Amino acid sequence: MMKENLCNVVQGLKPTLLMVMVQIAFAGVNILYKLAVNDGMNLRIVVAYRFIFATAFIAPLAFFLERKKRTKMTWMVMFQSFLCGLFGGSLCQNFYLEALSLTSATFATAMANLIPALTFIMAVSLRMEKLNLRTKAGKAKIIGTMSGICGAMVLTFVKGIEIKIGSFHLNLLHHQNGVGLHPHATTISKGNTLLGSLCALASSISYSSWLIINAKMSEKYPTHYSSTALMTFWSSLISIVFALCFERDFSAWRLGWNIRLLTVAYAGIVVSGAMIVVTSWVVHLRGPLFASVFNPLMLVIVAFASCTMLNEKLYLGTIIGAVLIVCGLYTVVWGKSKEKKKNNQLVPSQSSNEFNTVEIVVRHVVEDKSNHNNSNGETQGNNTLQVHEHEHKHEEQNHEHVQDQEKGDEIGHHD
Repeated sequence: MMKENLCNVVQGLKPTLLMVMVQIAFAGVNILYKLAVNDGMNLRIVVAYRFIFATAFIAPLAFFLERKKRTKMTWMVMFQSFLCGLFGGSLCQNFYLEALSLTSATFATAMANLIPALTFIMAVSLRMEKLNLRTKAGKAKIIGTMSGICGAMVLTFVKGIEIKIGSFHLNLLHHQNGVGLHPHATTISKGNTLLGSLCALASSISYSSWLIINAKMSEKYPTHYSSTALMTFWSSLISIVFALCFERDFSAWRLGWNIRLLTVAYAGIVVSGAMIVVTSWVVHLRGPLFASVFNPLMLVIVAFASCTMLNEKLYLGTIIGAVLIVCGLYTVVWGKSKEKKKNNQLVPSQSSNEFNTVEIVVRHVVEDKSNHNNSNGETQGNNTLQVHEHEHKHEEQNHEHVQDQEKGDEIGHHD
């Protein structure tokens, strides 16, 4: 009994534990991104290689693991997979890496926490979410969205004093092939901050669009490996074309046994391959808003690693803005959870009424059929009795007629 309860608890916590693992993996790729950028690798080439590695990893898994249970491919599913590759892959990553190079890993990660608020706004616009200001849940979602937007503005325009949290005396940027620090690694100008904020906002909008589209696609094509393979395939094609438009020197595409290969392999196989499969499964199980709840965990990990290992400076405005964004995020999530509980409470009463109605109708029909059969039986019985009575009367009349004739014969004989 205790073993079954433990298994049920683990099964219930599985989506949460998997999303924590996803955020840890995402935090690691942010650090590697910054190292690759400092090594001089072109950002667009990083994105292209990321999805090439992801496709090479996930396509064989999708072919063998879902060969027998794969649903039928339709043109609508193909179009939705293309949109997932465009918004959730190429656009999202290109905008995010541009923001990362213009600002810092902590700044770009903090801006990514706008995804729940943006997802809520888009879901309301598409009528996937209901906006009810008369309830606490509706008010919470509105307040959380406004808090996230205010936090993003503080993060962008307010700098404040520098916050020092110590160091491990390990500057990873200093040891990258003797290359000096990237111009934006330690100091960030106001122009770069504004442009980086716009790129981070565009990345968050693209990611929110992917969550919405992926939720729709999962309804018609619930094979997660295959859907991820389609997404990474389209992302790789779009990213390759986009990178070739800006970088036609093929020497820049060469990968050696260095941080560049490690970055694109980890980003492609682990993050865009395995972690996207996990995220798609969680979105199918719990919805797009649940999947975006865990971004603050990545912010904490990235902020700590950036300040201690990447020699990035942390300012008071960044902390205040990040706190406002995180508070807004969890306010939206709280409102969503309250709304879900209310909907779950209404479902049982509705279903029980439906079953009672069906039972009454069936009984009524059965009774009507039995009454109809009984009435038919009685009618047939009455008709049979009437026929027998008529035949009996006819026999009596014939018998009386025969007796009269015999009497007549006897009278004639006596005469």
